[in-house]
Amino acid sequence: MTGRTGVWRTLTAACHKLLSFLLCISVLVLVFPVTLQIFSRFTDFVPTYIWTEEMARFLFVWMVMIGAMIGVRESAHFNVDLWPPHRVRLNAAINLIARLAILVLALTFVFAGWEFTEFGWNRISELAELPLWMIHIAWPITGFVWLLFLGEQVASDVRVLAGRSA
Repeated sequence: MTGRTGVWRTLTAACHKLLSFLLCISVLVLVFPVTLQIFSRFTDFVPTYIWTEEMARFLFVWMVMIGAMIGVRESAHFNVDLWPPHRVRLNAAINLIARLAILVLALTFVFAGWEFTEFGWNRISELAELPLWMIHIAWPITGFVWLLFLGEQVASDVRVLAGRSA
């Protein structure tokens, strides 16, 4: 493994580890407002909180986006295994085609997501009065992280196609 490749893999591995941690935290935090919603609907001793629904929605969006980032890193999102694993070069070629499609989607998330974020920059949510850019920025961040992971994967596929080890 060359120096740049080693640094790239170290960076993406650290990013993957951080995202996995954040996903666990987001699931744990999501339990709180959802539990409050449930208890407030079926009991009289917990008051009805209106902000819990909006907070749950915000956390759910972030949880899905973080999961999509992890899925791209693990080649579990947008990928379908069609050929046996021993057809390494064929799989690398097919993966490259799939990764080009993901690249288009990632660039769409980055650029359209940035416009989406600018749209919500000075706006706040109605119930919890949270800044909307905090939810909108999930799209360009997801696209950027996909690009980061795709760089590593495309380099690996190209090495396999060139006859070198991944």
